[in-house]
Amino acid sequence: MSLPEKARVVIIGGGVIGCSVAYHLAKLGWKDVVLLERKQLTSGTTWHAAGLIAQLRATKNMTKLAKYSQELYGNLAAETGVETGFKRCGSITVALTEERLEEINRQAAMARSFGVEAEPISPAEVKAKYEHLNIDGVKGGVYLPLDGQGDPANIAHALAKGARQNGALVKEGYLVTDIHKEGRRVTGVTWEDKNGETGSIEAEHVVNCGGMWGHSIGRMAGVNVPLHSCEHFYIVTEAIPGLTQMPVLRVPDECAYYKEDAGKMLLGAFEPVSKPWTLDIPKDFEFDQLPEDFDHFEPILEAAVERLPMLAEAGIHTFFNGPESFTPDDAYHLGLAPELDNFWVAAGFNSIGIQSAGGAGSALAQWMDEGQKPFDLGDVDISRMQPFQGNKTYLFERSKETLGLLYADHFPYLQKKTARGVRRTPFHHHLMERGAVMGELAGWERANWFAREAQEPEYQYSWQRQNFFDNVREEHMAVRQGVGMYDMSSFGKIRVEGRDAEAFLNYVGGGDYSVANGKIVYTQFLNRSGGIEADVTVTRLTETAYLVVTPAATRLADETWLRRNQGGFNVVITDVTTGEGVLAIMGPRSRELLQMVSPNDFSNDSNPFGTAQEIEIGMGLARAHRVTYVGELGWEIYVSADMAGHVFETLAEPGLEMGMRLCGMHMMDTCRMEKGFRHFGHDITSEDHVMEAGLGFAVKKDKADYIGREAIIAKQENGLDMRLLQFKLSDPEPLLYHAEPVLRDGEIVSYLTSGAYGHHEGAAMGMGYIPCKGEKLADVLGSTFEIDVAGTRVKAEVSSKPFYDPKSERVKV
Repeated sequence: MSLPEKARVVIIGGGVIGCSVAYHLAKLGWKDVVLLERKQLTSGTTWHAAGLIAQLRATKNMTKLAKYSQELYGNLAAETGVETGFKRCGSITVALTEERLEEINRQAAMARSFGVEAEPISPAEVKAKYEHLNIDGVKGGVYLPLDGQGDPANIAHALAKGARQNGALVKEGYLVTDIHKEGRRVTGVTWEDKNGETGSIEAEHVVNCGGMWGHSIGRMAGVNVPLHSCEHFYIVTEAIPGLTQMPVLRVPDECAYYKEDAGKMLLGAFEPVSKPWTLDIPKDFEFDQLPEDFDHFEPILEAAVERLPMLAEAGIHTFFNGPESFTPDDAYHLGLAPELDNFWVAAGFNSIGIQSAGGAGSALAQWMDEGQKPFDLGDVDISRMQPFQGNKTYLFERSKETLGLLYADHFPYLQKKTARGVRRTPFHHHLMERGAVMGELAGWERANWFAREAQEPEYQYSWQRQNFFDNVREEHMAVRQGVGMYDMSSFGKIRVEGRDAEAFLNYVGGGDYSVANGKIVYTQFLNRSGGIEADVTVTRLTETAYLVVTPAATRLADETWLRRNQGGFNVVITDVTTGEGVLAIMGPRSRELLQMVSPNDFSNDSNPFGTAQEIEIGMGLARAHRVTYVGELGWEIYVSADMAGHVFETLAEPGLEMGMRLCGMHMMDTCRMEKGFRHFGHDITSEDHVMEAGLGFAVKKDKADYIGREAIIAKQENGLDMRLLQFKLSDPEPLLYHAEPVLRDGEIVSYLTSGAYGHHEGAAMGMGYIPCKGEKLADVLGSTFEIDVAGTRVKAEVSSKPFYDPKSERVKV
């Protein structure tokens, strides 16, 4: 059958994810679905994948997608007649250190809150389930009985057949050589077949499922798809007499995984320092492997022979080295590309493509069909990637680390080591000179905490109190009792200006932006379901200009949301993030400090909470925004980049003399937790209704027309199904991070969306959504609550209001 001249969607790439997207679109009733594979289906990465299919991922929705994949693969054979080799053989992860044991026990607790069966087991129980394992040094394990394994190539072929059965056209031997665009839309593709014939297809949508080629396919469309191929090694033994089906075994402390397959054993590795391959993949690469590097793999094998003694007697049948693609943050790319309005991406699966492809393909198909995400996909939404992250040198350097991070200890606050120092704020060298310990977010180097003079300025990771715990406590208490200063320059800054600026923001946002110049509005941008797409402050600068301030990680996503909803409004949207540095001056003595360096009036009469004013400071000029994310009297000082160094020095000299502390992002997080301030991406997401998040006060419910208005009215009429509540442990010792199960009257009902230590309150604290349909708030608060911390239940106080300064009196003094 020849290719059509027009299609509703062209999918580029015939690996497991391309086949899944085609399958799910066709199942939704899409007609004219065309999948083009340059060589043969599965010939890039899918054919040599290990085929491990686990259920548990780091978040609820990623776990939901992985569980869906399992269910799908279990039923595909009956639907298509193609056997997928799917078996629920279970999996075991073992810990060789106390820190790893804490991690996997926390994962097991998290699994229970996500509805995944997970059982912590002793070393003896590990041995009983995996008789071949040498348990010397094993501290314990976690067993997931419903995990499994499958045949990667057959899974992809089954999906392709299912797509064809529902009307999709799946064609091999067609290389896409160009992608056509008009404005912010793709219009079609040009192809070349294996005989050198060429043609084109007009398309309403294009999906980049190109795997290792995803970066270059994106470049054809002007779309940034940051990923890089790495060499991935495994061996397959000769047949081992008497070897029967075993659970999948992971020994992350030795960087190894084991899978029994047809009487043979497969041993694979995620070594700490990996070998990047190339972004310029040979044109004829098909079912190929890379040269052997036994020296690189040998340390893994030596440890494996000790761990699984049977390997010493088994001959090696296959030594395999094949490339797989990895992204800068080890999360795959899914969704609508920020640069275009009908170009989609599903690529960069970081060695978990088989277990992810079913769910990812389903979620993307629903998104394409409905025009909005079916649930929060922020973990993998490609709009989280920054433009610079497509840089080839950056990707090469970062990929040396990302493969190994799959099996590294996933400590809280773990910072990446490679490809650092790309984005620096105007205050970077000032902070470094004063003991800043940097973290990285969206490429930005940000001071997370400050080391004392005799202290090593680096992280020492643990699941317990880390080496910066007391430093953060001191910074926290300085802000609560005196004054602290920290750098907020990395937060996104977007100017919205033009004659329709006020009307546009009143349409796209839930707040009221018909305010006086200098007024600051805390607000959300909502989707049609009342979910939160962005959590921002909007400052009216002039009659025709506003400044939207966003979290650093979502600046691109928030700008893209504005552009996609611009419609016919006459406005100009500009990213001005790097034009200004921002210093936050926070604490009960913040007014005193500012009055020492500026002639302006910072009193409540002249500069009440929620207003901004132009000021003189030192010998320079700045703009002072009276807002806070830490729950204290304070200002954010916006200063043009050229004057930033001068303003820092102007504030630091008198500030340090009066006892001011330089503070970091960890302090900001601990203070906002005490104050119950929500964190976007954790406590509030696109699937969390703004009113259930406790942010109804920020929505102007009687506004005539804005995105999400109908969902607000419906929620008012029907009542809340969930409430975001705050928790404080009764025991001051345990620590909370996120995803710990929440028990109400002894039953798991939810999990924490975020957690941190409240140094002023003297205990770990967290937030979480509690089901409450048809209940009064008093009934919910009258229940007994516990938090499951690594398998231990800890009693917790609960509140619908902040534990710290519930009436916000301190911010308005």
